[in-house]
Amino acid sequence: MTDDGIGRLLVASLHQSIGEELPTRLDYYEHWLSPMGLREGRSGLAPLGAVLSFLRQEGEGAYGAVMTTAGRLSAEWHFAEGGMGRRVVAWQPRWLRRRSALKGAARLLRAGYQPLVVATAVRRGRGTLSMTGSVFCSLRDTWPWPTCAYAAAAVTRHLELLGFTPDVRIDTCRAQGGQTCTLTVHFDGRPEGESA
Repeated sequence: MTDDGIGRLLVASLHQSIGEELPTRLDYYEHWLSPMGLREGRSGLAPLGAVLSFLRQEGEGAYGAVMTTAGRLSAEWHFAEGGMGRRVVAWQPRWLRRRSALKGAARLLRAGYQPLVVATAVRRGRGTLSMTGSVFCSLRDTWPWPTCAYAAAAVTRHLELLGFTPDVRIDTCRAQGGQTCTLTVHFDGRPEGESA
């Protein structure tokens, strides 16, 4: 974790994701996300902000692909380090598994960016995850599309690794003028008849 609260997990997953999704652009982004800087813990808020700004300029498709891959990678790496905790979740009754899994998703997101405040709730089998202070969505002006794809992908993959078949949707995004970034989580897919 840097002094700005940026976790190595987030920076490493972004670096790997750019390499996979935009391989011809990796040299450009390595100016801010250099492997040497990652090893020495030199990543900070300013370099990360530059990377996110330039990625948004690549367009919604490229940004979404990079953020989705980075979120999935973060979830897999975080899960691999989870140890006994993930086994405990598997032994819980289904209603408690949902709550524990969503709280684990909140920990995963905070492992990427410590100043992030995440609130979770589960009601009638559906989860809500609200984020305040997301590094992805703190923009000066409103943005035409949601910028919290990293969070949605990380939560989705985290829940998949715990045995759920989730449908995670971005309901509100601070970058689009919302007060918070809010994800709705259907743990076992979107119910029939409910619109996306």
